[in-house]
Amino acid sequence: MKCPICKKPADLSPRNRFRPFCSERCQMIDLGTWVSGDYEKQDSQPADHEHHDDLKKRRLLN
Repeated sequence: MKCPICKKPADLSPRNRFRPFCSERCQMIDLGTWVSGDYEKQDSQPADHEHHDDLKKRRLLN
Protein backbone atom coordinates (compact mmCIF):
# COMPACT_ATOMS: atom_id res chain seq x y z
CA MET A 1 0.00 0.00 0.00
CA LYS A 2 1.11 3.55 -0.64
CA CYS A 3 1.37 6.17 2.07
CA PRO A 4 -1.61 8.54 1.72
CA ILE A 5 0.66 11.56 2.17
CA CYS A 6 3.85 10.98 0.16
CA LYS A 7 2.74 7.98 -1.94
CA LYS A 8 5.84 5.94 -1.03
CA PRO A 9 5.33 2.29 -0.09
CA ALA A 10 4.09 1.91 3.48
CA ASP A 11 4.48 -1.23 5.58
CA LEU A 12 1.05 -2.18 6.94
CA SER A 13 2.34 -4.80 9.34
CA PRO A 14 2.26 -4.25 13.11
CA ARG A 15 5.99 -3.52 12.95
CA ASN A 16 5.20 -0.09 11.46
CA ARG A 17 3.75 1.89 14.32
CA PHE A 18 2.89 4.77 11.96
CA ARG A 19 0.68 2.73 9.62
CA PRO A 20 -1.04 3.48 7.29
CA PHE A 21 1.67 6.11 6.88
CA CYS A 22 5.27 5.33 5.96
CA SER A 23 6.79 7.46 8.73
CA GLU A 24 6.16 9.67 11.71
CA ARG A 25 6.64 12.70 9.46
CA CYS A 26 3.73 11.73 7.20
CA GLN A 27 1.60 10.85 10.22
CA MET A 28 2.22 14.33 11.68
CA ILE A 29 1.44 16.03 8.36
CA ASP A 30 -1.89 14.19 8.27
CA LEU A 31 -2.64 15.10 11.88
CA GLY A 32 -1.89 18.77 11.18
CA THR A 33 -4.19 18.74 8.17
CA TRP A 34 -6.97 17.17 10.23
CA VAL A 35 -6.54 19.54 13.21
CA SER A 36 -6.56 22.62 10.98
CA GLY A 37 -9.84 21.51 9.39
CA ASP A 38 -8.40 21.32 5.90
CA TYR A 39 -9.95 17.88 5.26
CA GLU A 40 -13.40 19.30 5.98
CA LYS A 41 -12.76 22.15 3.56
CA GLN A 42 -11.76 19.63 0.86
CA ASP A 43 -14.86 17.51 1.50
CA SER A 44 -17.24 20.46 1.31
CA GLN A 45 -16.06 21.46 -2.16
CA PRO A 46 -17.69 19.46 -4.96
CA ALA A 47 -15.47 17.27 -7.09
CA ASP A 48 -15.35 18.08 -10.78
CA HIS A 49 -16.82 14.69 -11.65
CA GLU A 50 -19.85 14.86 -9.33
CA HIS A 51 -23.24 14.94 -10.97
CA HIS A 52 -25.64 17.77 -10.09
CA ASP A 53 -28.19 15.34 -8.54
CA ASP A 54 -25.48 13.85 -6.32
CA LEU A 55 -24.61 17.32 -5.07
CA LYS A 56 -28.26 18.01 -4.24
CA LYS A 57 -28.56 14.73 -2.32
CA ARG A 58 -25.36 15.41 -0.41
CA ARG A 59 -26.55 18.88 0.60
CA LEU A 60 -29.80 17.40 1.88
CA LEU A 61 -27.92 14.86 3.99
CA ASN A 62 -25.48 17.35 5.49
